[in-house]
Amino acid sequence: MKKFVIKASGPDESEFAPQICREMEESAKARGTGIARRSVDYIREKMSKGDAFVALDSETLQIAGFCYIESWSHGRYIANSGLIIFPEYRRFGLASRLKHFAFTESRRRFPSAKLFGLTTSIAVMSINSDLGYRPVTYENLTDDEEFWAGCRSCVNYATLRAKDRKNCFCTAMLFDPEKKEKKMTLEDHPTIEVRREEEPSKC
Repeated sequence: MKKFVIKASGPDESEFAPQICREMEESAKARGTGIARRSVDYIREKMSKGDAFVALDSETLQIAGFCYIESWSHGRYIANSGLIIFPEYRRFGLASRLKHFAFTESRRRFPSAKLFGLTTSIAVMSINSDLGYRPVTYENLTDDEEFWAGCRSCVNYATLRAKDRKNCFCTAMLFDPEKKEKKMTLEDHPTIEVRREEEPSKC
């Protein structure tokens, strides 16, 4: 069974930045979808500051997976972006493990923040759902202009502009820590009648 080291990155891992950027572009081309491109310098800075998360092959210490964290609207919104798994390390469940690590670390660093993401990946949507994210409209995301400026390098940016930034090809998903889901009981279910037998009276 293949083993991995999953952790917050540091300066030592920043050497993988060129590989990561290439894989981001190749992955987007293979899926035929748009992606907001990030420069090597941007990714390297994220990694050096510990604002990125990596999965390393435990035997070779080669990069196997990557994603990074971004803070918007003065820390009220947090995005885990740029999730990629290198081709030779797919089918090990690594995407889910790395995304769970990034989610846990983001919640630890920003416990009151809303976590959100934009994605066209069905697999990522499934992972997000498991973590408690829910699909939302774009108006529920950050209004930070710098975030939306990052979409300019996406091939679908014209569509986003034409729709007045209200929707595009990406699905928006949000985790709101203030909205705790109520666990449905039998009494709550509208189609189930619950009856309990009364205990017989004691003489």
